[in-house]
Amino acid sequence: MSLPALSVNTDLAPADLARLERITTPLAEAARRGRGAVTNVSGRFEKHQAEAFDDGWGEPEELPPFRTQTTMERAVTIITRNTSPDIPFDRSINPYRGCEHGCSYCYARPSHAYLGLSPGLDFESRLFAKPNAAELLERELAMPKYVPREIALGANTDPYQPIERQYRITRAILEVLARTSHPVTIVTKSALVTRDVDILAPMAARGLVRVALSVTTLDGKLARTMEPRASTPAKRLDALRHLKDAGIPTTMLMAPIIPAINDHEIERLLEAGAEVGVSEAHYVLLRLPLELRELFREWMLTHYPGKLRHVMSIVQSTRGGADYVAKFGERQVGTGVFAELIAKRFRLATERFGLRRRSGGKLRTDLFTPPTLPGGQMSLF
Repeated sequence: MSLPALSVNTDLAPADLARLERITTPLAEAARRGRGAVTNVSGRFEKHQAEAFDDGWGEPEELPPFRTQTTMERAVTIITRNTSPDIPFDRSINPYRGCEHGCSYCYARPSHAYLGLSPGLDFESRLFAKPNAAELLERELAMPKYVPREIALGANTDPYQPIERQYRITRAILEVLARTSHPVTIVTKSALVTRDVDILAPMAARGLVRVALSVTTLDGKLARTMEPRASTPAKRLDALRHLKDAGIPTTMLMAPIIPAINDHEIERLLEAGAEVGVSEAHYVLLRLPLELRELFREWMLTHYPGKLRHVMSIVQSTRGGADYVAKFGERQVGTGVFAELIAKRFRLATERFGLRRRSGGKLRTDLFTPPTLPGGQMSLF
């Protein structure tokens, strides 16, 4: 896209002007085309920090585009536990590390720093797949002390990101959960979830599954900017309709709501969700933990430089003056006047469009049948 001249951004701080000049060179744009993040700065655990800069010679340097690389990771365990009071599950499975959807605002980006990689462009181009996930899941479900509760797919990175078409790890996990009658919730931004209706529909008939799709905007251009490799908004709404028609309980998420970028669409989005038959809707206010604070500012400078100060001012007003506060009970929805206004608008809209019903009620755990591993003894009952 063509970028505005720097002269129209004199209201930006000097540091932001310098950052804008660095990240909007034609070569930098060509290298990241089709991606969400703007830079690929080093992770916070690295001893040395590296970033691109102009050496002053004026000689063009060819920067190769960031292409997706997938590494096979032989995981040791697959079920991740948590004790967070902010989320309705205590365990989750992530078939992949990193996410090719490239959502500019993704709160999971900082997790890539644990791998010695950048939460920026590396997060969406250097991916890790866990081909032994289903095998590990069977082993963990077969443990004598295992107690079934909802397992969440999509708690960190998207289980239906594009590489799932090739590796089918999410589908293999669902096959295990279906065989053992284990409850599962799914969160995704991909219409690919409809591929697995043949597994999900029978599970739904037994009260074992709920699917949520995140729809952040109805504007295709904005979606392409924020979530360059996720399904289009129209396809996500179609997927919700398809799942509902198959008898699968569905939820629409507006995650995240970004002040002055997509908050004006709350009512329109919820109305669209009601039209395709979803039963409930929830939202998350923009979260900017760790490296995401800088990455989001770079994204704003690239696409909406004139809005940067305004957006960040509102964001900080919802976080006690900071970019982010990781406090249970507040980190998902924020505090302050703007956060309260968003909460009220969302509540009124869900009531207006009938989206406050619990989709399908609580998932069942009483049907769970532990798997029998090769060489194991079958139950007498």
